[in-house]
Amino acid sequence: MTAKTTATGRREKLKTLIDSGQTLIVPGAFDAISAKLIEQAGFPAVYVGSFATAASRLGQPDVGVSTLDDLVGHAQSIVDAVSVPVIADAEGGLNRAANVWRTIEAFERAGVSAIHIEDHIAGKHTSFPRQLRSIKDMSNMISAAVEARTDPSFLIIARTDIAWVNDDPGLAVERLNAFTLASADLVFPAGFAPKRLKAVRDQIKGRVVMTNWKGASVKDEEEAGLSIVIYYGFCLYAAYHGMEKALAAFKKNGNWNKIAEVTGSIEPFDKLISAASFEDRAKKYGLE
Repeated sequence: MTAKTTATGRREKLKTLIDSGQTLIVPGAFDAISAKLIEQAGFPAVYVGSFATAASRLGQPDVGVSTLDDLVGHAQSIVDAVSVPVIADAEGGLNRAANVWRTIEAFERAGVSAIHIEDHIAGKHTSFPRQLRSIKDMSNMISAAVEARTDPSFLIIARTDIAWVNDDPGLAVERLNAFTLASADLVFPAGFAPKRLKAVRDQIKGRVVMTNWKGASVKDEEEAGLSIVIYYGFCLYAAYHGMEKALAAFKKNGNWNKIAEVTGSIEPFDKLISAASFEDRAKKYGLE
């Protein structure tokens, strides 16, 4: 492994990209193959979230079903597949503040470059009343997470879901600034559209991460002053659409040879997963 692909090397690369002032567009992967394709397409980093992890590993919605081991194990499989930085979802820290060191240690050991921790306790992605940590409790969580890391280049992103509870941008700004004061490296206002964020961006002290917003363009995201935009479900939804369409065609026609998306993918897919390198090793060392 070269210096560029060590965990610290990737983390420093991500920090350099953020420091450049550009808006980083980061598609979400759901497995190692989608991560490789993101890197191959030239994106600067890969994201893996609890949404894609729960869907791809368990076939379930993102309603708190994923454990620390699920999230870290899935993230590591993606880290191992690419050489670019990987940003991962650590939900609400997956522990109390006093025990968040275990979460940080696990993601650091997996080679992840950054994680985000949210203030949501319960009710996320459901119709039930949402419960959030207080500003004090979440600030303590962030401070503990920062203290727990052993690599200072490992980034801690503080996410607030207050917009899903109260439609007052001022409350979001208050939380984001408190989390920056607690030493978060970046802050993440979930549930904000870029144009809405732009209106309060000058009130937010830290660098800002957001997820993509339907109807918004990369230009909108750049104009909102964002450091990172996470397209969390991009590859998952693209794969779902492509596979559903191909399987329906195969079921209807009974001839896979007529599905160009499948037959035309064999050789480039083998190249993506470096199948030829095994052939080379087998010739050099044999199969015994």
